[in-house]
Amino acid sequence: MRVALGSDHGGLNIKNAVIEYLKESGIEFVDFGCYTEESVDYPEYAYKVATAITNKDADLGILCCGTGIGISMAANKVKGIRAAVCTNEFMAEMTRRHNNANIIALGGRIIDEPTAVKLADIFLNTEFEGDRHIRRVDMITAIENDTFKV
Repeated sequence: MRVALGSDHGGLNIKNAVIEYLKESGIEFVDFGCYTEESVDYPEYAYKVATAITNKDADLGILCCGTGIGISMAANKVKGIRAAVCTNEFMAEMTRRHNNANIIALGGRIIDEPTAVKLADIFLNTEFEGDRHIRRVDMITAIENDTFKV
């Protein structure tokens, strides 16, 4: 598995904590930045991580900003991305298990570093269930492709 990571200044602390977890776990990753606490624009990092996934340069992504909201909204504009903001363990599990999310978005001003690491761990180690959930994920894709019929 290869993981793409990105953050703005508001999520730098939790991204760095997750990177340490990835190193300790032997999980391959690429860090698209940012690298300092200087103010930056989160859409740049959302785009880099999202396109790494859609180009098959990474399998899953982890994005961090102040709340996880803005960076997930930007990532979700990239066709084929299903990014979900998660603030607890149940959300991190279900977004993979039922929604087949390919990016988890975390908020550095919402959760602490140990929580970010735990949520990343759950996200990366939970498989998509498939079954009835495939139909729903396919419906999301149809909306994205403007082919959805009610």
